[in-house]
Amino acid sequence: MNQLEEYRLPKAWEAFANNQQLMPIVVKSLEKIHDANWSMNVNKHDHFEMVYIKKGIAVFQIAGVDVNLTPNDIVIIKPHQLHKFIVKSENACEFIVLSFKFQQLQPSLSDRPNEISLNDFINFVNNHQEGAHISIRLGRKNEIITILNKILRERQKGQIWSDFLIYLLFLELFVQLSRALRHEWEQNMKSRSLKLKELLQIAKEFMDENYERDLSLEDVSKYVFLSESYFAHAFKDEFHVSPKSYLLKVRIDASKELLAAGDMKVSDIALSVGFSSQQRFNDIFKKYEGITPLKYRKLEKEKRVNKIL
Repeated sequence: MNQLEEYRLPKAWEAFANNQQLMPIVVKSLEKIHDANWSMNVNKHDHFEMVYIKKGIAVFQIAGVDVNLTPNDIVIIKPHQLHKFIVKSENACEFIVLSFKFQQLQPSLSDRPNEISLNDFINFVNNHQEGAHISIRLGRKNEIITILNKILRERQKGQIWSDFLIYLLFLELFVQLSRALRHEWEQNMKSRSLKLKELLQIAKEFMDENYERDLSLEDVSKYVFLSESYFAHAFKDEFHVSPKSYLLKVRIDASKELLAAGDMKVSDIALSVGFSSQQRFNDIFKKYEGITPLKYRKLEKEKRVNKIL
């Protein structure tokens, strides 16, 4: 096996990479050990900075907020945020720093996102995660830690294929980070019912405004960064209807307005409100309204005539 074959992109990663709109770029990575006598000036960067605490205790002052860090904690500082690292351990504090940014690629030809992607992560960071940083607590044997150490080793080697391998490891890192963030997000929602209600309302409004698209449960749950199963259960608890049934009802209500408003073909109405076919539309419409779309249109016309008379 030659070097090129040895480092060929695995098919699973190739599909993942091809569907990204953002390419991760490592600015720097390093491993540090500092004692309590070490001091750091307040600074800020134009990139993300991820710090993983291996040993010891520290405090990160980020945009005026103290973030306490213990072993297996990760903090991700957003760009352009003032921050300062303070060692609190009597003994040395050991940590890994990974600085990174993203380069915009050409938009994907597919509108359907992958299971978990870099785009998920960035959307979460920019739209759903308030504040200047993100904190994650990991178990001692978490895959994220393993990948961070692999990236460090490849950076230290500086071999011809290291940049390529670091890119692949970075993709894998953000798959794991997205999963960890989603899990922590859901756990937080369980103890913050008000915030969960806000997210569910956002999801509901998202369906109201995008019902004509080929939306799936996966698409809507991703919009609020929740897993499909958790989102479906929470949505039904809150609104007493499943997300799927709610979306169908929104589409039917929109179709009723079009049926009553003019002579637009039923097949065109079906497609314009998000149904894949007229037959599917007819079946769902009759299930919700008890009559066919054509019968509904006829009754609405009769009502208008009677009002005029």
